[in-house]
Amino acid sequence: MRRPNGITVISVVVLLEALALLSAAAWYAFELLTGAPVLTFWGAVFTLGLLLAFSAWLFAVGHFLFRGYRWTRAAALVAQLFVLTIGFPTMTGGLVWQGLAMIVPALAAIIFLFQKDVVAFASRTGGTSGAL
Repeated sequence: MRRPNGITVISVVVLLEALALLSAAAWYAFELLTGAPVLTFWGAVFTLGLLLAFSAWLFAVGHFLFRGYRWTRAAALVAQLFVLTIGFPTMTGGLVWQGLAMIVPALAAIIFLFQKDVVAFASRTGGTSGAL
């Protein structure tokens, strides 16, 4: 089965979000190591761990979605909903371009997630043949 364009778009969006989280983790680690004030050191380390874990998770979701695994559609949808919950307050809080940079790709990914050819392609469960 030929890979639909929607799968490629969603995978790229998810991978870019993973890179953004990884960049945020790198910046957070730099700030932590250079002595930026924090309430609790271990709380900051925990936050850094969460950023790294979520970034790794999104890299895995993007990779396996591109390969057509079924479980990735739900994970990608949840990730896009989280991005929307951050993007809308960002936009309405005065950072319009930054909010739109989050909202537009997330909405595009959500729309593509429900296309018939994307659903048909992303139906693998682990074997080489489709599950549906």
